[in-house]
Amino acid sequence: MNRNDYEIVVGLEVHAELSTESKIFCSCKNKFGLEVNSQCCPICSGMPGTLPTLNEKVVEYAVKMGHALHCSINRICKQDRKNYFYPDLPKAYQISQFDIPLCENGFLDIMVGEEQKRIGVTRIHIEEDAGKLIHDDSFDGSLVDFNRCGVPLIEIVSEPDIRSAEEAKAYLDTIRQILQYLDISDCKMQEGSIRCDVNVSVRKKGSAEFGTRCEMKNVNSFSATMRAIEYEANRQIEVLEAGGTIDQETRRWDDGKGQNFVLRSKEDAHDYRYFPEPDLLTIVLDEDYVEGLKNELPELPNVKLARYMKEFRLPRADADLLVDSVEKCKLFEETLAFGKCQPKNIANWILGDISKILNDGNKQLSDTALTPKNLAELIESIEKGTISNTAGKTVLDVIIAEDKNVAGIISEKGLAQISDTAALEEIVKEVLAANQKSVDDYKGGKTNAFGFLVGQCMKATKGKGNPGIIKDLITKYLNQ
Repeated sequence: MNRNDYEIVVGLEVHAELSTESKIFCSCKNKFGLEVNSQCCPICSGMPGTLPTLNEKVVEYAVKMGHALHCSINRICKQDRKNYFYPDLPKAYQISQFDIPLCENGFLDIMVGEEQKRIGVTRIHIEEDAGKLIHDDSFDGSLVDFNRCGVPLIEIVSEPDIRSAEEAKAYLDTIRQILQYLDISDCKMQEGSIRCDVNVSVRKKGSAEFGTRCEMKNVNSFSATMRAIEYEANRQIEVLEAGGTIDQETRRWDDGKGQNFVLRSKEDAHDYRYFPEPDLLTIVLDEDYVEGLKNELPELPNVKLARYMKEFRLPRADADLLVDSVEKCKLFEETLAFGKCQPKNIANWILGDISKILNDGNKQLSDTALTPKNLAELIESIEKGTISNTAGKTVLDVIIAEDKNVAGIISEKGLAQISDTAALEEIVKEVLAANQKSVDDYKGGKTNAFGFLVGQCMKATKGKGNPGIIKDLITKYLNQ
């Protein structure tokens, strides 16, 4: 098999659960983790004679996502019944959208390494989720939890513009970030809030025609998506190189085994027997309403990333890590707004010590007492030489736990740094006189002796000496 002779073609269907208070067609609570079958009513459990009512927030959230992905918004559209039989779908049909989705013909610019690439977005439509099958070794067969029935979804369908697993990961990461910035989905993959189906085909390089695609279900993480794409592309190439043909089919990805298995031959639209949903009115959106939602959009993550790199000269890796968290971005910008410290230093503290404390304690920033004002004062104290970087970590531990004044903490704990040049000069002289061998070693070319002398000076000042001034003074006397 010569992999280099082939090009991978990938299209993604992202399903995101929307963070509305209630479900899409009824008033049942839209919340994960509640007691099995405790959040379902005659409407979402598909009882005959019940009538759905569309949740307006679902439309609002979908239109916002459409604007974020530069889509055209269809101000007049409808909903359709998608018919299929499965145990977790009590009505035996799903209310979705077929030929006239809410949003279509958009695009998303992603960064792959240092290169920007545009991925087309075919459509975004609204639909209801199905229930959840429960399998367990403690009982035979399967049980069904209908709590998820009627949870509102948007499905974001990409054009087949993705050409590698890395591009797929960048696309999914950016979609997730945008959903979180818009505050329309919590994107908790472990709870099924965001899922994707992966369509993969291969073709000989230079060919204008697409190959036969296969769809993969059960891809439950973005890293699993990359593995699934690589596996399926290699599988198809092996079949073609052996003289075989690719059948259009749906396959189930097993991430534990690192391979996929045939589920069924792939359905086409006519297999679902779509027809207009007779129990719901046509969706009609006022132009001012649609434009008003566009004006509510925040700065989106891909735009913010470029701005951080250009305006604040942050390295790509730092900007990526900040932009990936709405909370961290907010802390960064609000701390910067005080005008007391450098952007790079703020980023370093947020991505370094603060992130470590959050990770170790399994906390969010909102779980702490840290404020932008306190963080600005802490970093300013270090930049001005009032305290050392090490003392700054002590102050951080306090302001993470309590909303305390930074200057008060420094005074209370005696953390103020000695920056009096005259006082430090006397200490440096004493240390050099007491460590003549290290002085001779340094002058003889053993540069690590310099670090030892700095350490002795810091020890003499009980860690309070300004290391920058101490280094300058040691250098001065060693060079005399």
